[in-house]
Amino acid sequence: MYIIISLMSILVFATVVLGIILNGKNSFLKAHPKMEKRIAGANISFFTILSVFAVIYVFTGSRAFAQAAAGAAAGTGSQGLGYLAAGLSTGLATIGAGIGVGITGSAGIGAISEKPGMLGRTLIYVGLAEGIAIYGLIISIMILGRI
Repeated sequence: MYIIISLMSILVFATVVLGIILNGKNSFLKAHPKMEKRIAGANISFFTILSVFAVIYVFTGSRAFAQAAAGAAAGTGSQGLGYLAAGLSTGLATIGAGIGVGITGSAGIGAISEKPGMLGRTLIYVGLAEGIAIYGLIISIMILGRI
């Protein structure tokens, strides 16, 4: 499993480097668009193959996964699922709030630039979008209180 994780880490690093190279002004690959598509396709296919190997390893050959499944069947693994649920509720709520604040904030800036009297109204909309993150945090606290 460590080999798969290290190969995926190298692949992510290579993807970042590839993105930097492809966005450069004097890139060699700008003159060769077919080569750019081939490199991106190879990168995506390699990542997909590594992901499939990781999933196969987790579901067939991992002792830790088998022990976790046995513990979950016995009822002792519910704490881990509770922590996962708390993390997901906070994380997804903050992502949604970030998207909402970004959209309403940019629209609010545009409205304020045309009509400065709109400042108070736009702050209310941005605050409502930010409230989504607070709701996710409250749900996480409620979940952690039951564990």
